[in-house]
Amino acid sequence: MAELATIARPYAEAAFALARDGGALPKWAETMSLLAAVVADPKVAGAVDNPKLSSTQKQSLFTTVLGDQLDAGTTQFVKVLLEADRVKLLPQINEHFQALKRDNDNVARATIVSAFPLTDQQRDELKGALAKRYGRQIETVEEVDASLLGGARILVGDQVIDRSVVGQLNKMSRQIKA
Repeated sequence: MAELATIARPYAEAAFALARDGGALPKWAETMSLLAAVVADPKVAGAVDNPKLSSTQKQSLFTTVLGDQLDAGTTQFVKVLLEADRVKLLPQINEHFQALKRDNDNVARATIVSAFPLTDQQRDELKGALAKRYGRQIETVEEVDASLLGGARILVGDQVIDRSVVGQLNKMSRQIKA
């Protein structure tokens, strides 16, 4: 859904700038994740879509659910989203906000898809090799896909490192056919 990401991006960038300039990036990052989770709840989503509720009532819903987790800045941010009818974009806004924060913190996210769950040693070795290769700290997300047969496929940004058995077999097959 590129369109939703395009709409969400300016809101994420504005929130990021507010958080960074206010020296509150960690707090905002945590709150943005919470807000995205709250909006993803079906009951809250139903209330947000309810045209009979005013934006003040919807704002009260967020204040009630999150309580003191919302400070003045994040409360105002939610208010702006509600008034612009963009609060449903909080998951996309959060995704872009977190990416901006990782970039600011010199952290890259690596998705490691392996045939079997990684051991702690394998995870540490992969993170070390990736950190060396990309010159950044590495945050990992792990998935298991038995169809890979063995090895792993690693995604960092838009780069793919395929060291899976299936990937190697496909590569050999293409070379033989060429």
